[in-house]
This record gives sequence, structure tokens and C-alpha cells, in this order.
Amino acid sequence: MSFEKGNISIHTENIFPIIKKWLYSDKDIFIRELISNGCDAVNKFKRLVTLGEAECPENEKFRVIVSVNKEEGTLSFSDNGIGMTEEEVKKYINQVAFSGAEDFVQKYKEKISEGNDIIGHFGLGFYSAFMVSTKVEIDTLSYTQDAKAVKWVCEGGIEYEIAPSESRSERGTTVTLFIDEDSKEFLEEYKVREIITKYCSFLPVEIYLESDLNKASEDGIVDAEIIEDSNKAEGDVNSEEKEDKKGLPKPLNDTTPLWLKAPKDCTEQEYKEFYKKVFHSFDEPLFWIHLNVDYPFNLKGILYFPKLKNEFELIEGEVKLYNNQVFVADNIKEVIPEFLLLLKGVIDCPDLPLNVSRSFLQNDRDVSKISKHIVKKVADKLNSLFKNERETYEGFWDDIQVFIKFGCLKDEGFYDKIKESLIFKTINGKYVTLKDYLENYKEKHENKVFYVSDEEQQSQYIKLFKDYDLDAIILNTTIDNHFISFLEYKEAGISFSRIDSDLSEILKGKEESSEEHKERAKNLEELFKGILGDKVKNYSVESLKNEETPAMILVDEYSRRMKEMQSRFAGANLPMNFQEEKTLVINDNNPIIQKLLSLKDVEDKKEQVSLICNQILDLALIGNKDLNAEQLDEFIKRSNKLISLFITL
Repeated sequence: MSFEKGNISIHTENIFPIIKKWLYSDKDIFIRELISNGCDAVNKFKRLVTLGEAECPENEKFRVIVSVNKEEGTLSFSDNGIGMTEEEVKKYINQVAFSGAEDFVQKYKEKISEGNDIIGHFGLGFYSAFMVSTKVEIDTLSYTQDAKAVKWVCEGGIEYEIAPSESRSERGTTVTLFIDEDSKEFLEEYKVREIITKYCSFLPVEIYLESDLNKASEDGIVDAEIIEDSNKAEGDVNSEEKEDKKGLPKPLNDTTPLWLKAPKDCTEQEYKEFYKKVFHSFDEPLFWIHLNVDYPFNLKGILYFPKLKNEFELIEGEVKLYNNQVFVADNIKEVIPEFLLLLKGVIDCPDLPLNVSRSFLQNDRDVSKISKHIVKKVADKLNSLFKNERETYEGFWDDIQVFIKFGCLKDEGFYDKIKESLIFKTINGKYVTLKDYLENYKEKHENKVFYVSDEEQQSQYIKLFKDYDLDAIILNTTIDNHFISFLEYKEAGISFSRIDSDLSEILKGKEESSEEHKERAKNLEELFKGILGDKVKNYSVESLKNEETPAMILVDEYSRRMKEMQSRFAGANLPMNFQEEKTLVINDNNPIIQKLLSLKDVEDKKEQVSLICNQILDLALIGNKDLNAEQLDEFIKRSNKLISLFITL
């Protein structure tokens, strides 16, 4: 083979600007690309061996070795894969954007069903090396008989040299990067290890750092060149057992991640251990969904439901996207619906390219199908738990309700799939569906759902409901304000009222239709309205079963929602200043109220009656946590005055 110089050929007219833009998005991605190329070369060789096109030493151990040489300023990537001839170097390296994998698959397409296990970005991904290098060398020896080793050198421009290689004597390829001054961090072993762990933790070929192999050799265990023999002797020993063997090198990756196994072959313990390992979590997941699809697209993965907090804004899930076991990115919402990003998990989809723009993902039909399928599988899992493991499902509900509600708000299709499995905890400690709740109380308040947003604040109303054998659902998360409106929109005719917003006919005593009650109600309204004026919007007199409560406050549902919306958009300069419409409900079954009524026209008791009416209003407002600082100060002063009046009696 003669010494040769030449220029790299750019085949596609505008490919180089596109490559540069893609390559520079994440600088450390070059390590992923070069290791992936090594794995690709190994997979190609193994495939040729399977097809009888190549010969391989018995039980050869395949690997990719990454070497950091800080003194010489180099970082190298070595594999024992298919290797390249001089002609292949010219074809795959010198002609940018000519895909070696595509050519390989084309050549053997009649003998193999799919090329999806070929990562195949060598012609393009290789050039990521120049992001951090002043010079790149390739030493390679093809698997073909009588092949001669080739050395390719390029110093950052489009000029290259090809000559015989004296440093490669075994089949495979070594890529050596001479690291640039502004990229010296990639000569730190811990940094390289961190990047390999990030991108290559599950690649199908074992990956080693040279330092690990050297350490093993120093301990008298193995030599870097015969690593396959030492591993071969271990047979099927698992990774934990390997670690126990002093000095034996351990690959940085797991070549057979759990998601590649069939769900029926995975144990509960394996799922939990994988979760803890990948997400560095000490907590166990609530449950998980194992995705395993071969048609109409290739998709595998595991989605875990962690224990979630109520405040969905604080939730940070982590769904890792892989392509043929190569890490691509976290939380790609174009592939994984946004609400599913509240979960933790891994998705491996070989049908997606390793590097594409988000605009491409948004407009790609296959991406949309994949996204919809993932949503369907999540809905199927939730429905299955609801139908077949109801008690377990109810036990999970408090942890997963925020996720499910958020999913419904973001994707109406998801709501339509799981609406029959939506449950709500009630003030009586039970879990019911919306349908069941409405059916149970259709005779008392048809198509109306009462709810509690703060069990402590609304405790007196809860007690009142229980006195009347009524129930209310608990909606106490930040997202519930939006979710209530969503349900009213989706379920026509159904309305939601907070437990302190309405006293329907069912809460009223039987006497309230009598003339005596009507007259008493009229006099009490006149009394309180005359003293309190417009401190509240409305006054109502009811005969409540609970005689201990003199009065309570109701807040109109619509006005309260508008007020809350206004407060959420405080800086939006909304044209109207919404005020809550409050009603003071006076209980004429209460002895204090009855006594006030008897003193209504007693002249020398007017001051005391006024004090007590104001005190009753403020107590009702306090019961609803509704006194501002000025009102609270007035309440305290009035309380002290009432106490002093009592002492002088």
C-alpha cells in the first residue's frame, strides 16, 4: 500500500453546515458517537460471523476500550470489530454523510430481516471527534483475509493522509484524538467515565476504561490484550459476583438492560433494582409498565410511577430516551407526552434517529404514533389496576392522582381512556368514581358534586354534611381548581360546588315551610342586616340540625372561582375586581339566635345585641378563615368588651 494524500469529499451540497450545527449542540456527545461506532463495528462483525461470511476465534470476548493519556494529550477508542480496508476508509471516512451502516445493510438485505441493531452513524458521527481535537488518527485492520492495517490522519481541515499502520496488528479499529487546548477536561478520567456512564450505560458491547484494565493487570489478574480470556473463564457469573473477584475488570455498562427482556421473564425484584440503579433512588416505585412492541414500530422500555408530591410544579420526573441502547436525551416531550415526563423510565426506540431537530419530531407521523401508543399503554395499565386490583389502586391513588389529573388536562384523549377509572377520596374515607357519587346522591342533589378543598378549614361544614348523611369528595391539590373546570366542560350538566358554597334543600329542617318559620326568618334577617349592613352580600335563615352553631358563612362558587383566578393572574391587569359573594346563614335552632330575637326590640339591650351579632358574624368568618388583619383586631377588641360585660353582670 502506498502513501497517499487527498481531500475529504462533501457529497451533499449543504451537509457540512448541518453537521456542524448538529455536532456542536452537546460537546461531550463525541464520546457517545465514537463508542457507538465501535459497538457498530462489533455488531457488524458478529452478524457476518452468524451469516458465515467471517470467522471468529471461539468464545472471543468483544469490547470497546477507551484510553486516556493525559501526558500525551490523547483520548483513544479501540474495538475488535469488523475493521476497514484502505478502500473502506476512503469510502466511509473521506466521504462525509456516506453511511457505512446503510451500505452494509443494503449489501446483506436479503440475508437479514432488519438492520435496526446497527447503530450505523460512522460516516457522520465520526466527525464529532473534530469538536475537541486538533488531529485525529485512525488505525484499522479489516477482518478480510490478507488485509493490511491502514493509518488515516487528519489535522482538522479537509486534508488527510493514508499510509500503512504499524500500530494495529489485530482486527478492529482504534481512533485516537489529540485533544485541543480548550477541551482539556476530556483528558480527565473522571470526566470521561461520567460521560460514558451518561450515554453508554446500556450499549450492547462491553466498554472498559484503560485504567481499569491496567489496574487489573497490576493486580496480576489480566492483561488488557487478553481481557476476553479472563472474562470467558467466569462463564455466566453476574456483575455483582465479578466485582467480588479481586482486580477483575468490570465493564462500565450493562449490555443486557432489563427492558430488553420479555415482561414475563422479569421479576418484581429486578424491576425495583433496575429503578434504583438507573435513577439513584432509595425509594421503591409504586408500580411500572413494561413496553414491548415490535409492530408497527419497534419500541421497548419501562415506565415507573414514583411516589409523587401533591404540588405538581415541584415534580421532576426523568424519562430517558434511547436508540438501540444508546442514550439520546432526557425528557424529549415530542416523543414522550409532557404529562408522562412526571414519571421515571427508559424508552428505547430504534425507529427514531439519534440526532434530529425537534421540529422534525413534531411533524413526524411515526413519532406521533409512538407517543399515542405510550399514552394508550399507560391508560391500559391504570384501567387494569382499577378493575383487577382495586384495593391496591386505591392505595396508590394519593400518590398518582396529580399525575393522572395533569394527564387529563394535557391530553383529552387520555381522559377519555381512563375516565371510568378516575376515583375520588371522600370525607368518609372511601374512594368512589364520579359516576358512583352522582348515582348515590341523585335523589338529594342531582348532577351536583360537593367537594372539600381544605379539610381543616371546612371542618364545620364537613360535620354538617355528616349530620345529614351526605358525602363530599376531597379535591385539595393545586391542580384541582383547573381539574374541576375541566370535568364540568367534559361532563355536560354536572356542576361542582365547594362544601361551603351552598346549602341545598336537603340541609333545611322540615319547619322551614311553616308561617311561623317564615315570620321568624324575616325578623332575624332584619335584625342582622340592620346591624351588619353590607358586611356580607346576603342573609339567610335556616333551621339546621346542629343547634350548637349560631351561624355559618357560605361563599358563592362562581364568585370564589373568579376571585381565585384573579389572584393567580395578579399581574395581568384584569379589567374587573372580583369580590367573593358571601351569605351569612343564621341558624334559628340555636339558643343564642333565639335569645337575640327575643331582645330585638328591647331598647336597653341594643348595644349588647349589636356586639353579639357582630361577634357571631366574625366567628362564622373565622370558621371559614376569612378575617383580615383589621377585622381580626376589631374582633379581639369586641371579645374583650364582651368579657368585661359578662364580669359586670
